[in-house]
Amino acid sequence: MKLPATDMYPRIMKLIFDEWQEVWNCCTGNELHSIRHTIGGYKRKTCLLHHDSVLLNRLCIGHTRLTHYYLLSGDNIPECGTCQCPLTVKHVLMECVDFNDVRNKHFVASFIKDLLENVKAQNIIDFIKQTHFYKQLSCFYINVCYFLFILAQQP
Repeated sequence: MKLPATDMYPRIMKLIFDEWQEVWNCCTGNELHSIRHTIGGYKRKTCLLHHDSVLLNRLCIGHTRLTHYYLLSGDNIPECGTCQCPLTVKHVLMECVDFNDVRNKHFVASFIKDLLENVKAQNIIDFIKQTHFYKQLSCFYINVCYFLFILAQQP
């Protein structure tokens, strides 16, 4: 009995995902692995504006203009003015004492993984807006393009 090739798609997809998961499991030192232990199953937050959705994704991976621009500019790692520690997404969202009141108003979470998985996306965006980090965190792509444009202009 002949079977159509389309009947094999679910099995092939499962094999591909299983292989991908094995590779992902070997990346335990990766920053992203601490946030997502499994591949696939990502659901886009459709209730958000595109700009907010991009920002939320950047927060999830921990790479924003504010926290990683120094890699392109050659500057020193940015520091929190209050805590005198490296300025990271985790520090802004979870640790900085300057934002405790605002943080408690919008969410309560013990770990960044819990925050990103269990807190409403809009609450995180509202927190970022109220702490005045919204523009600083979200314009990474525009600045990278500008930075590359400036480099291309130099002899």
